[in-house]
Amino acid sequence: MAGPATGADGQKPEAADLGATGLHDPAAAAPRPPPKGRPPILFPLFAGADTLPGVGPKAAEALESLAITRPRDLLFHLPAAGIARRHVAKLSDLRPPEIATVTVRVVRHHPPSGRGRPWRVLCSDDSGDLTLVFFHARQPWIESQLPVGATRVVSGKAELFDGLAQMVHPDHILTPSDPLPPEFEPVYPLAGSLTQRTVSRAVGAAIERAPPLPEWIEPSLLAQRLWPGWLEAVRAAHEPEGMDQLSARAPARERLAYDELLAHQMTLALVRRDRRRSAGRVTQGDGRLRERMLAALPWPPTGAQTRAVAEITADMASPQRMNRLLQGDVGSGKTLVAALALAAAAEAGGQGVLMAPTEILARQHLAGLQPLAEAAGLRIAVLTGRDKGEARETLLADLAAGRIDLLIGTHAVFQPGVEFADLRLAVIDEQHRFGVAQRLELAQKGLRPDMLVMTATPIPRSLALAQFGDMDLSVLDEKPPGRQPITTTALPDSRMEQVVARLDAALAQGARAYWVCPLVEESESVDLTAAEERFRQLRASFGERVRLVHGQMPPDARDAAMADFAQGRAQLLVATTVIEVGVNVPEATIMVIERAESFGLAQLHQLRGRVGRGSGASSCLLLYHEPLSDSGRRRLQILRETEDGFRIAEEDLMMRGAGDVIGTAQSGLPRFRVADLERQSELLALARQDARLLLEQDPALASKRGLAIRNLMWLLEQDRAIALMAAG
Repeated sequence: MAGPATGADGQKPEAADLGATGLHDPAAAAPRPPPKGRPPILFPLFAGADTLPGVGPKAAEALESLAITRPRDLLFHLPAAGIARRHVAKLSDLRPPEIATVTVRVVRHHPPSGRGRPWRVLCSDDSGDLTLVFFHARQPWIESQLPVGATRVVSGKAELFDGLAQMVHPDHILTPSDPLPPEFEPVYPLAGSLTQRTVSRAVGAAIERAPPLPEWIEPSLLAQRLWPGWLEAVRAAHEPEGMDQLSARAPARERLAYDELLAHQMTLALVRRDRRRSAGRVTQGDGRLRERMLAALPWPPTGAQTRAVAEITADMASPQRMNRLLQGDVGSGKTLVAALALAAAAEAGGQGVLMAPTEILARQHLAGLQPLAEAAGLRIAVLTGRDKGEARETLLADLAAGRIDLLIGTHAVFQPGVEFADLRLAVIDEQHRFGVAQRLELAQKGLRPDMLVMTATPIPRSLALAQFGDMDLSVLDEKPPGRQPITTTALPDSRMEQVVARLDAALAQGARAYWVCPLVEESESVDLTAAEERFRQLRASFGERVRLVHGQMPPDARDAAMADFAQGRAQLLVATTVIEVGVNVPEATIMVIERAESFGLAQLHQLRGRVGRGSGASSCLLLYHEPLSDSGRRRLQILRETEDGFRIAEEDLMMRGAGDVIGTAQSGLPRFRVADLERQSELLALARQDARLLLEQDPALASKRGLAIRNLMWLLEQDRAIALMAAG
């Protein structure tokens, strides 16, 4: 992660004061004032990478493409592989094919016999011969490296060619006085013109600049885990002695991963503490509106819903601002929880807003919440980008005058002129589709409103801790009564005609079905082409019973198609993944997903969740294109085995990695250089617990360990993370 410009001493020109963001608690008595800028001991690590030996302009440019701009970055650029080299005493001990190091005498040179032929150098010792082979060799270089009669140490891959031992392009050509290459040599990720030698030399110089730092890990944990000290861990991670030391479980690597996770969790803990300190407003309802909503339900809420509502309303009633994440699987009943929380805001005389990422989803929420709002006597309205003219002005006037209790909206709510009389609660649905800046804008629409963000994507615990560690978490892990199990099957798309015939029979009996078209690539226009082609083919089979929905349609046309499907005027809805979240048509019982192997597990689970919402038996058909990859086959198998979104999310994480599960660009996930969220979730939970405990014991971070933690925060540049997350 490239940082801002630094001065000649490596100090940022305007070093942020960590005290201003919560690293220093002025209310707590500190034995001595904690440092405010980057500690001078770290300055050498924050100079430019081009100050390291062997790093010229071209190498610096290549390093920058690996997000390496300073010596500090090289410390965490760990080897990705290794080469084992056997030191062989004499040529007769070689066991080709193997990578070996051997001492030889140069006998004679055989220049190329023709164009494209290699230069060969015959070498020997008292026990045998070895031919060194070079393609495109320059005569002055090769003769200076391997003069006839000289003794040289060569290392590389020895192989047999026509029964004779040879080594093509040795990795090392050394004199007997040079240090031997290690028996296990680290291999670094490269880019551009970089060579292993350049990176290895630069890493070695960066390590020489690294100072011994006071220990920030709890001594009992260090002893329990058998972890080395920080600088010792850096050296060991760059000087592995075998493949086992490249593992994430190797003590040196595990310790460096824990350092990253601890710094990140300290940041989240500080942000969380500062948010809790920021005054909110006590929003205490009397329960009368919630009772009316509950009385209008066909069945009682689940235990998980009741628990989540209690957690949310307790937060709202406290003097601190609420910042809570409501996480629930498909069909777990988040909408009811949000409705009851919004009713609590209205009971206290305030207003609430529910934000949705798309107009389809906003109007879906309106349809779902309207009966509950009417039962409670709440005035509800919807605001989208489509609302214009006099109707919009009237709505805005009613909102500002307090004549609307609950507003449902899209990004249009952020626009100037949208004013609330008394906004107490902001609910954001599918929060990952809104940026930090937009969440901040929404928070500024009221006087310190409470914030509840919701996601229908089950997130593995490790990712939830990393991404939302500054929030309190409520989880809906039960399904309300009435949700039908979904029969999931998989078929090759070579049986398309059979699928269409079976669908024809189902539609003839009055069924309603979705047909989701393949995710061709991350391009709306390409995906759209696939959807339109499938729509034309199905329209030829089923006529007027088919509608098409995609993200680029005019809103009126899209809503009309959705309304036709919801009200039964159409029976088959062909769609792109625009229907992934929020679309709720209880009468729909069939979901066909074409080229299912091209979707992620979590997305397949979301799409399947569009059916099974009513009383009819529901099914999901996964159409795949042969041949299936091993990972594609595994995804479809998991989906057939379970409807548990949290298990599916964990499997998705193991198969695809953290960035792909949530979507790296919008995930808000930290970019770790050493830590592996998929495989080190237990370390993350430990770091979270450690960070919170330290802040409780030493809120000013002024103790010996607290000051050491400050060094870690500066070393891993968590000052910027604090500034960014404070905006959230």
